[in-house]
Amino acid sequence: MPIVDLAIYADGRRTADPASLDEAFELAGQRGGLAWVALDDPSAEELRAVATEFGVDEPFVGHALAPHHRSGLERLGGALHLVLRPARYDDADEVVRFDELHVLQREDLVVTVRHGGSPDVAAVRERLEAHPDWLAGGATRILGALLAQVVEDYAPVVAGLEQDIDEIEEQLFGGDEHVSRRSYELLREVIRFQKSVHPLDDIIDTLAERAREDGAPDAVRRSLRAVAGRVRRVSERADAFSTLLQNALTVHSTLVSQRQNEQMERLSETSVRQAEQSKRISSWAAILFAPTMIAAVYGMNFRFMPELEQPWGYPAALGAMLGVGVLFWAIFKAKKWL
Repeated sequence: MPIVDLAIYADGRRTADPASLDEAFELAGQRGGLAWVALDDPSAEELRAVATEFGVDEPFVGHALAPHHRSGLERLGGALHLVLRPARYDDADEVVRFDELHVLQREDLVVTVRHGGSPDVAAVRERLEAHPDWLAGGATRILGALLAQVVEDYAPVVAGLEQDIDEIEEQLFGGDEHVSRRSYELLREVIRFQKSVHPLDDIIDTLAERAREDGAPDAVRRSLRAVAGRVRRVSERADAFSTLLQNALTVHSTLVSQRQNEQMERLSETSVRQAEQSKRISSWAAILFAPTMIAAVYGMNFRFMPELEQPWGYPAALGAMLGVGVLFWAIFKAKKWL
């Protein structure tokens, strides 16, 4: 059985450490005792044994074993079932890791089922046991303490995400080609973080209302209000991160389009320059073609050719070459090819 701790509390103090679930059930029914069962990654059979011993509704077993994507609070018979999504920042991989904590709260029973490494339920228990007046607040006080620990653990996550976003802003204007993928991955983590944090406002309101109805001590309600303030600050930071990352993706898309447009402009300018050069080359080729053709004809050295015996034949040939070349030059100049 993956029971991390099993204890009975009365008047805010730990009065017994039962050796079995049967003993815990018997002691919890005496003098208004409260049993707190802490489980880590239990199997369905192990969790069902706890539920059967303490008369917990069967749906809790299915809910506590199924993965959840957001925090939530629901009633299961006469008990409250709280789902929390603790988060921790992994510095090595620069990602946010999400765990899961299920808490079943009844007047005489608290069952915590943890999947993953956070929060530190044992540390919460030690703090509460060190202050019997806190534990005197009953099961609602335990729920509030667990909730406060989860929210407190969000602080390193917020700091890690903020650092990642600062790095993305630097990469964005540094021309890093991988910044878009990193921004999208980080935005996905922020959205998951928001799903863990945003429902906590309603959860705290519900717990505060229940504490008021049950006549819980003022310290319990003050504690919930303090947690609510921290939740709002974390929620605001998460929303700001989401907006920044969405803007970063938009800016990156704009910068990519701008660079593509600049490349197209440079290609167009290059094409225009190449076309101008082609025109010049073609123009001079045409200008030189006519003299070359005339010279080629008269270079055949046939015996009988026009003007071979005439004294003005040579000057006429030269004049024809020059005249045709000047004519072509004038035409191309007028067309602005030269």
